[in-house]
Amino acid sequence: MDTSMVIVGGGIGGLATALAAARAGLPVRLLEQAPAFGEVGAGIQLGPNVVRVLQGWGLGEALRRVAAFPAQLEVRNALTAATLGVLPLGEQAVARYGAAYATLARADLHALLLQAVQTHPVDLQLATTLTQVQQSADAVQLQTAAGQTLHTPLLVGADGLWSQVRQHLLPHSPPRATGHLAFRALVRQDALPAMLRSQVVTAWLGPKFHAVQYPVRGGEWLNVVAIVQGHAAGDPQSWDHSANAAELRARLANAQAPLLDLIHAINDWRLWPLYDRPPLVSAAQHAQGRIALLGDAAHPMRPYLAQGAGMAMEDAQQLVASLQALPADVPAALAHYAQVRWQRNARVQARALRNGQIFHLRGPLRVGRDVSLRLLGARLLDLPWLYGYGA
Repeated sequence: MDTSMVIVGGGIGGLATALAAARAGLPVRLLEQAPAFGEVGAGIQLGPNVVRVLQGWGLGEALRRVAAFPAQLEVRNALTAATLGVLPLGEQAVARYGAAYATLARADLHALLLQAVQTHPVDLQLATTLTQVQQSADAVQLQTAAGQTLHTPLLVGADGLWSQVRQHLLPHSPPRATGHLAFRALVRQDALPAMLRSQVVTAWLGPKFHAVQYPVRGGEWLNVVAIVQGHAAGDPQSWDHSANAAELRARLANAQAPLLDLIHAINDWRLWPLYDRPPLVSAAQHAQGRIALLGDAAHPMRPYLAQGAGMAMEDAQQLVASLQALPADVPAALAHYAQVRWQRNARVQARALRNGQIFHLRGPLRVGRDVSLRLLGARLLDLPWLYGYGA
């Protein structure tokens, strides 16, 4: 049976799928609508579960060259600056889960994957917009805006939140606005006052907001994201807006140093309105027939568990494993992939939702959260079900 595939989407999930498939010897064509490959955004966190996937693809050394590997995660109260809990990472994560916890720039992860894909005979087709998808028992037919007609035994929709492939498979399921806004910045550490530089992951919890900072690019840069409850004007599909630093400073005016000092030390912020979908409820939301959805096309999630890109890469690994296990029957292989993945992705989506509620608590509930973190610390912050997956 032909197990060649067409992947729609050249982001992290699409490239990860292309790499995993090419390493397995499967013919791959990847369609990307942009005229050039690139990745927007700022930083990204990769738990040990995801670092192990990259290591399995032979990218451990490449990751070490561009990432930082923080020694710990700190959770602090944004209004008092008090430390609430600490989770050791670094060598303790390696000892417990077989891989470190990594932080890096999204663009660096994307470039790492693209470079790896380009060492394989993958057909990369840029400036290609999908206009129509038709599935039959034997193949999937694609039409592009340029009038191109493609036939493939397997279509992978890795085209993100506003997925065209999903629209064919699961019509009338648009993303939902979360009511949260993400202000993001990436700044050189040597451009910051010494007291604001950091080599650990720090999560600041405040009423109706939280902020996270962590090192990237070997620790030379600092990624900062502040997420607040609110809405932004403009086209929801244009996720990169110019943001007013003054607006963020006003929203976080009650925060204390050093968080407030850090916010005031950075002038260039980008703003994204956050969208998601409810947690998956069935395997049919992941794959049907000869079409599979992957990453944000299947299960967009709020960034409060730092696992969005990680779940896309886990998806890619499992998709290829399922194709290798059932090479004579593509629909059966995709059904197996969906059955393995949907409940895990639903659990991560649900936990991310819950984290967002916990991070933004107010009043007596906030006090109770802080007491729990002080008492239990790492026991609450460590997630063996998440980080130990597949080990």
